[in-house]
Amino acid sequence: MSTIRAADALARRLFAAGCRRAFGMPGGEVLTLVDALEAAGIEFILCHHENAAGFMAEGAHHVDGAPAILVATVGPGAMNGVNVVANADQDRVPMIVLTGCVDPDEAETYTHQVLDHRAVFAPITKATFTLTPKAAAVQADKAVRIATGGAGGRAGPVHIDVPISVADAPVADAMVQLPDSAPAAMGPAAQDTARGWLANAERPIMLAGLDAVRDDAGPAIRAFCEAHGVPLVTTYKAKGLLDETHPLALGGAGLSPLADTHLLPLFRDADLIILAGYDPIEMRTGWREVWDPASQHVLDIAHEANTHGMHRATLEVVAPVDTTLQALSDGIPRREVWDLSDTRSALHGAFAARDWGPDAVVEVCRAVCPPGTIATADSGAHRILLSQQWACDLPRTLLQSSALCTMGCALPLAIGAKRAAPDRAVVGFMGDAGFLMVAGELASAAALALPVVFVVFVDRSLSLIELKQRQRQMKNAGVDFGRFDFAAIARGFGGQGATVSDREGLRTALETALTANTFTVIAAEIDRQAYDGRI
Repeated sequence: MSTIRAADALARRLFAAGCRRAFGMPGGEVLTLVDALEAAGIEFILCHHENAAGFMAEGAHHVDGAPAILVATVGPGAMNGVNVVANADQDRVPMIVLTGCVDPDEAETYTHQVLDHRAVFAPITKATFTLTPKAAAVQADKAVRIATGGAGGRAGPVHIDVPISVADAPVADAMVQLPDSAPAAMGPAAQDTARGWLANAERPIMLAGLDAVRDDAGPAIRAFCEAHGVPLVTTYKAKGLLDETHPLALGGAGLSPLADTHLLPLFRDADLIILAGYDPIEMRTGWREVWDPASQHVLDIAHEANTHGMHRATLEVVAPVDTTLQALSDGIPRREVWDLSDTRSALHGAFAARDWGPDAVVEVCRAVCPPGTIATADSGAHRILLSQQWACDLPRTLLQSSALCTMGCALPLAIGAKRAAPDRAVVGFMGDAGFLMVAGELASAAALALPVVFVVFVDRSLSLIELKQRQRQMKNAGVDFGRFDFAAIARGFGGQGATVSDREGLRTALETALTANTFTVIAAEIDRQAYDGRI
């Protein structure tokens, strides 16, 4: 039997899992790994910081569904990726984190850049391995299954440390693929109970989340909601499971106190609450113990048993969302249930845009962008507003860091998504502070020749933190910064730039950007404290 390198065995298994892109920064310790990825058919994309590389990998994952791959060299390279790996853990992103490391024998007498990568990544990953020659293919297969949730539970990151000599070690040219786990199913007794609840419900409501996105449960959710008149609320990352122009769609929830004033009372009044893949890691404290399973019927369908304590359920089921909803719905006739169209209208009214401001920026962009546009959002006040206003027609079309809430994610998420979906419009939304964190990655957009659009909300402040500072009657400190020419920064990296301060200027700039052959930065200048009363 012929031999290949251990790095080749790893790379070929990742290719078999659907991976076609890896993102990172190389070092001498990962050169064999990069070579093996390219040889296996996985493009290695040079980025300018490992944290941004991880978000680019996530952006591509949301388009093609394959595990994200982050490559980082020994020591400081690996440490630069800690934030995005923690984000992948909290945002349930299947990510394979490949780090180079000094050989164990060498590390006994050599200390430069030597640290225990596995000890660092263990608390923020689902598993961590050190690649060995004879088990390289098995370890790769385990890593993919654990990262994607195929071995049970939710998706998340898995770390593989690759010693220099092991990457080059000869191994048998054979692939190892363990069988997929059969999905769990709802038991007959639980199914009968839940079907009885549905048959008698007068005020049903559904809350869908990340697990439903992972199950591709959008069609099943739509069929179920339409068949029984059930209104749907989603977490921010689950927006688009039901086209948000649908009359049963009540939009996203989790961050906006303004939206909560309309949505929380519905869950307190409902007689049947269906939690369809709802992972409360996206939510804030206002969504803790909202309903009472002692007096309300609460069905929790999820990928993992409830150990978080954010809520309780009358009946908890660890099973796929789509097949479970189909089994519940089959043969249950529709009855008259509550009509929440007034609530839907009230929500739209609460977030109606003014003549100019952050809400007008979102409204104009949503009107100009075509169906199927992928939007990304950074952390900050604009994300809360955008997540309420931006209507998603498909799942995975509003990408953000909604669990860890990492700043600086929107720009690299947009680059990764556009690389994986070159024919779709991709628009990244970010505050000026978030943009400044990752402006160097415009070089990645330029090198890849990606005509992605970046919309920057320019108010020269950390708006959400400044608002909280004022609410606590503290003096202004550490939240404001100077004025910068963001359009000029874009041109300096070889892209296009525009500065706008009204609706028509924004519309013109965005229409031009969507047909450009390079990236565009649109700096939308808004008043300071423009988010007051809006979120």
